[in-house]
This record gives sequence, structure tokens and C-alpha cells, in this order.
Amino acid sequence: TNCLELHRDAIRPGENVLLIDDLLATGGTAHASIKLIERLGGKVVGVGFLIELVDLKGREQLQGYDVQSIITFEGA
Repeated sequence: TNCLELHRDAIRPGENVLLIDDLLATGGTAHASIKLIERLGGKVVGVGFLIELVDLKGREQLQGYDVQSIITFEGA
């Protein structure tokens, strides 16, 4: 199993959060991170990645959020 942890006072209720990660593949980690941020009362105002593997359709997990990637790779 995998686990994401965040200290309960790391984000204050109503605080704007920009989530940055190195890679968007299936979107599972980013989606879990967003849910954790929101559970603490934070507002995710954007999600950014250095690399996106388009064929794995990770953006589908992040619908409703502003998602930006610097580099995209398509095809095997």
C-alpha cells in the first residue's frame, strides 16, 4: 500500500494551495494529494507538473482543477 501524510496544521482552512509534482502519469498521487489538502480546508487553485505522460490519461483524475504541464510525452 501507499501512504501520503501531511501535518494537520500545514494548511489553514481557506488557504490557497498550488500543488506541484514532477510527473503526471495516472493521476492517482495528485488526486490523493488534492483530497488531503481539501480535507484540511485548503483550496487547490492549480496543479502543475514538470512532465505529463499523456497516454496514461492522468488529467481525467484531475477534472475541475487547473492543470498545467511543462513537458508532455505521447506514445510509447
